[in-house]
Amino acid sequence: MRQDNADERLTPKGYEIGLVTEERYRYFNEKMNYRNSLVDFLKGYSIKADEVNQYLSGVGSATLNQGVKVIDIVLRPQVRLMDLIEAIPAIRRFCEDFPSDRYEEIVEAAEIMIKYEGYINREKIIADKLKRLENIKIKDRFDYSEIRSLSTEARQKLAKVNPDTIGQASRISGVSPSDINILLVLLGR
Repeated sequence: MRQDNADERLTPKGYEIGLVTEERYRYFNEKMNYRNSLVDFLKGYSIKADEVNQYLSGVGSATLNQGVKVIDIVLRPQVRLMDLIEAIPAIRRFCEDFPSDRYEEIVEAAEIMIKYEGYINREKIIADKLKRLENIKIKDRFDYSEIRSLSTEARQKLAKVNPDTIGQASRISGVSPSDINILLVLLGR
């Protein structure tokens, strides 16, 4: 739920329900296509150490001994994609066809996508796990007061609430992730 990707999250939905014009939707899709093509290019383009080391040392980042994919350079915290594009002629040439009035927006969207991809993937894994936990029914399956491996607070709160699912149990304050893991083990999962 970042503000920088609100258009990505909301424009398709707005278009589906008739709040976004055809022109605005086309404009949005064009931006996504440019962003995705830049990311794909950076993932596939290898750069030699001598082409990028001057830039890297200038931004206080470790220099290279051998070539790498440009995407690996962009992942470094000191590296700004806009600056890297200016420093590397091949990347600059690739971006020449981007609309000049939206150039910065496209490059920034690509950089954010690249730098946050690992974090976003981890969050998706956690969300998927939580969704699965919502389907594991536990109502009236345990006498929580008898499960000594649960924390005292978890035993008391689980007994009082008697949650329907593991997902619901995980949202009870005082029930820790280790308490949830204990319940999962007792369920044979």
